[in-house]
Amino acid sequence: MDFRQEFIEFALAQNVLRFGEFKTKAGRLSPYFFNAGLFNDGRALDRLSQFYAQAILASGIAVDVLYGPAYKGIPLVSVTALSLARAGRNLPFAFNRKEAKDHGEGGNIIGTALAGRVLIVDDVISAGTSVRESVEIIRAAGAVPCGVVIALDRMERGTGALSAVQEVEQDYGLPVVSVATLDDLMAFLKQRPDFAEHEAAVARYRQEYGVARTR
Repeated sequence: MDFRQEFIEFALAQNVLRFGEFKTKAGRLSPYFFNAGLFNDGRALDRLSQFYAQAILASGIAVDVLYGPAYKGIPLVSVTALSLARAGRNLPFAFNRKEAKDHGEGGNIIGTALAGRVLIVDDVISAGTSVRESVEIIRAAGAVPCGVVIALDRMERGTGALSAVQEVEQDYGLPVVSVATLDDLMAFLKQRPDFAEHEAAVARYRQEYGVARTR
């Protein structure tokens, strides 16, 4: 089974991915809900990091440093670096603190120095605020943001014609790598007759609010 399909199965088993009727921040009624914060025990986080590592390696993006934005990106970048090392790709990593520290090591970056090509590791992209702040921090350090990796791309447009992921790709010229997309979720549902009801609901939602992949 493709790792993207395995990820969706895993997210379902962890109750991170659920089907039903959920109100989004945009006020839409979504037939599914994805909450990466529910990968909240050691075994789940370990498995999640393996999926992130697979997605990064499959992307072919040239990376020198991994960076996790506070707060959700901190555990994600840490365990992803560990899984990549186990897979034979040892990369340094760093993350930020929300408030600069004026004693001890000082500054607001913990871990390795930001240098070269830096990949941002986060859970999802909603408004793109975390990415914007990360890009500013990376560039201020004299490094180059080279991409973003997230768990799920909902492929859903925001207030305009583009999705949050597409806006990031357009505004910053950065590739966004996702472990899975809404297309992968649809492919998974098509293979599961027991999920036929949910497949129909997700397909309707995709038809109304979805965007096509740009690459």
